[in-house]
Amino acid sequence: MLILSCASKLQFLEGVLRRSLPQTLPIYGAVMHINRGNPVQHEVVVDSWPEFKTVLTRPRKGVIKNKLDFYANLHAAFYSDMDSCQALLENEDSIDWGRAFQMQVFQDGVNEIIQDIAKTRGVHLKTYNYVTLTHPNPSTLSEGRFKSDLLHFGTLKPSHASSLNDVWDFGGNDRSLCYLESLIRNFPSACLLDKEGQLAAWCLIDPYGCLTHGYTFPQYRGQGWIGLILQNLGRQMHALGFPLYAAVLAENEPSIRSLLNQGFHILPGTYYTLISTPVPNPKH
Repeated sequence: MLILSCASKLQFLEGVLRRSLPQTLPIYGAVMHINRGNPVQHEVVVDSWPEFKTVLTRPRKGVIKNKLDFYANLHAAFYSDMDSCQALLENEDSIDWGRAFQMQVFQDGVNEIIQDIAKTRGVHLKTYNYVTLTHPNPSTLSEGRFKSDLLHFGTLKPSHASSLNDVWDFGGNDRSLCYLESLIRNFPSACLLDKEGQLAAWCLIDPYGCLTHGYTFPQYRGQGWIGLILQNLGRQMHALGFPLYAAVLAENEPSIRSLLNQGFHILPGTYYTLISTPVPNPKH
């Protein structure tokens, strides 16, 4: 196991991961962010170098203070050899299984490995399966006609995080609030605001370079506002060199439909989010 800290090696890794898109989408986005200022202090672990078979991104040691904070304790993985992947994920120097964490991967196999390790270690594991959509040519995203006397474009501010937290299905607690504040502070966003500066609709980017947390308040739905936000944010990400993609729960048909209307295509395969939480020791 090696931690890559050399800038030239990280740039080389980014190029290798780019050639394996779309399977590398989440970890490629994480490495791109690491190579562009590393706003959330992640690092890269490989099984060997330069002929690596497994890559893992994770927070640097000491960054996550709360051992139950799986929102911030973000990991992503990619492998070309299953045995190497299993060995790295089992290694306690790679992943601290005594802490809550989440793993993102767009590749079959890792979910089974994580499930097996979770059973062996007696930790609780929750798996979420997402549909992955990508835009084949973000340069074609138009400015779009925006005519409204009631709304105007803006970017999210940390003070907006509580509104996002209130409507997020996985939110509603202090840790999720801190996570959303971190996304707003560190990554691109786009939103529509009313005349009083109150939110109408928005979308964010996460540490994997993925479009996320898109939402429109009910009173503004059915008018195509989220499509304009996707165009705005898509142009931002394309200008930064990122692939444009989103991971959406299969039952979220309105979001999938909005993305398809903007020219996104559904990719074969499943985007997995696996959340591991340690089981508390029973009190004696």
